[in-house]
Formats: sequence, C-alpha cells, structure tokens
Amino acid sequence: MRTRILSTYDEGHRTREEVARRYRGSLGMVKKLLQQRRRTGDIAARHHRSGRKPRIVATHQHRMRALLGQQPALTLAELREAAGLDGTLPAIHYVLVKMELSYKKRPSGPASKTSRTAPARAGSGGGGRASSTRRGSSFSMKAARKRT
Repeated sequence: MRTRILSTYDEGHRTREEVARRYRGSLGMVKKLLQQRRRTGDIAARHHRSGRKPRIVATHQHRMRALLGQQPALTLAELREAAGLDGTLPAIHYVLVKMELSYKKRPSGPASKTSRTAPARAGSGGGGRASSTRRGSSFSMKAARKRT
C-alpha cells in the first residue's frame, strides 16, 4: 500500500490530498510517508521506534544490580535514592521484573504492639456483610418450622 501511494504521488498527476482520498487514508499519513522517505530513504513501518523512551538505561540497570547484590533488603524507594534514579517507583519495579531481580516489598520497622500485623482470615461462606433477610426467613427450599 505504501509503495502504491508513493508511486501514485510520484507520477505527478495528483496532489497529496487526492492521493489520500484515492487510497482512503489521511492526508497526515501521506505527508509522514513522504517525509520518512525523504529523511531515511525507507518506507517501512516504524512502530518499533514509537513510544516513550526509557529513562532507566543499561548503566542504571548495572548500578541497580550491584546495589541489590550488596544490599538485597532495599525497598524501591531506597533503591531509587541509592542509584540516583529519577523514575517513578512503578517504572523501577517493571525494570527489576524485566531483569528478573527481586527487592524488599515493605520498609522494615518494629512489629505493631497495638494491632494485628495481618488481616484476619475470613470464615467460610456467608460473606462479610450483614444479612439482608429478615429474622425467621430463610433461603432454604425446605418448609420453615413453625415457632411455638
């Protein structure tokens, strides 16, 4: 399709607008295709070069690997500070996952003496909220027992 668009335009009989209309594309696409050919000489799709460029590059990754080798109990915030990174914590997390490295998930501190450190496990069935059925009623298919 790209070759046909460019060959139609190169024939000189049509404007960019007419070429875009003929191939049911946008004027912007035709302009960008012409610009890409003029700048690089290539007309292939360049999607692999689109998107945001990584802020954590190979040198940062080497530094993070060395820091985690020395101090494996670093949290993401501590790692960011020690490595001098300016990326977000999720960005650092994704880089570490890609590098197949682990890190400490929570900052260390003394155990809480006033409350539980982990939520209690829920019991089986019933859900966590109060029942919306009236007292004495039931969802059972059995006939209800009469009160005496």
